[in-house]
Amino acid sequence: MDRFGNVLFENTEIENERLELMDKEAHYFLGPNLTMKNCTLVLKVSARRLFFDGARFINCTFEVKQELKNHQQWLAASLKGCRFKGLLSGCDFGHWPEYMSLPGFQHGAIEDCDFTEARLAGCRVHGCDINTLRFPKWPCFTFLDPIGRAPELRSVKWPGSFGDIVVDNLHTHPSSTKALTYYAPSAARRFETTPEELRAVVEKFDCILY
Repeated sequence: MDRFGNVLFENTEIENERLELMDKEAHYFLGPNLTMKNCTLVLKVSARRLFFDGARFINCTFEVKQELKNHQQWLAASLKGCRFKGLLSGCDFGHWPEYMSLPGFQHGAIEDCDFTEARLAGCRVHGCDINTLRFPKWPCFTFLDPIGRAPELRSVKWPGSFGDIVVDNLHTHPSSTKALTYYAPSAARRFETTPEELRAVVEKFDCILY
């Protein structure tokens, strides 16, 4: 850690290591010119203390020990064959062209990644082949091609305010959005319904994984 409280991982390749990013006073910068292969990263810091700058992660495992909220920095990481565990909410992954003017974000990518051991709440995946990804099962549920399927999804009545707030606005997501995942219990609380009522509608569509 430098005297400003920054921990830097840059201009190197790290393989078969376990990194614990857990210091509440530190800012962690991964990249530029960082490649990590077959590593485990234990994350227990807030989103504002974790930065990716074009880092490449290959066959790595991310163990999120503290809910990671609204973390857009995944868009500046290239993720291939990675596995995610833990709670993530409001996070974006993959390649979002509108971010390309920012340092590191031109490297954003996701492929062959596994979220089945994660809890995703209001998380999006951009600019990728979603057929290479594995999403968490119920009580999470994932809209595939939410923009393209929006008219179909609006054709039925959704419980609570989920239809008015979420489904009626699917077309407003960035055009790069390929998948959108919600966690039923938290969505039910927020949109004044129940997980059971949500599932009854989710089950009607082949464009929703659950």
